Amino acid sequence: MRFDVVIDAEGKILGRISSYAAKKLLEGKRVAIVNAEKAIITGNPQTVLEKYKKRRSIQSRIRPEMSPVQPRTPDRIVWKTVRGMLPMKKAKGREAIRRLRVFIGVPPELRDVEKDVELKKDPNKYVKYTVENLKPKPGKKYITVLELSKLLGWRGAKYVEG
Repeated sequence: MRFDVVIDAEGKILGRISSYAAKKLLEGKRVAIVNAEKAIITGNPQTVLEKYKKRRSIQSRIRPEMSPVQPRTPDRIVWKTVRGMLPMKKAKGREAIRRLRVFIGVPPELRDVEKDVELKKDPNKYVKYTVENLKPKPGKKYITVLELSKLLGWRGAKYVEG
């Protein structure tokens, strides 16, 4: 499969790479995010975990089985973050999410591909996406998506680390 943009999420802030990916998807490009489990969420880890646990506990009173399903796996957490930044009620948003692929680790077909090609400085644009802008400031508290997944009860974590 051919991708126009390949983003390596290792050590980068989840919200920033998600907004960048959403922007590229709406432009009509195919986007792949690799190393999704190594993306980070800034903030107090306990607060972040409480937020995700609270979101998972939401249930309908009438039909609890029809309640929204919140993901536990790292790739689906990243996918859902990008999806939240797309206009899903419009056709262009639904078409855009089909062009997104999120991977745990780096798949064999993307090992030799240069990552973050689109993240170089562009002198013609006001907003400059650089790799440094996507990383947290030194001393900031954060939690990785893999650690969050483990704390939410994902049982596949043992295969990622080993």
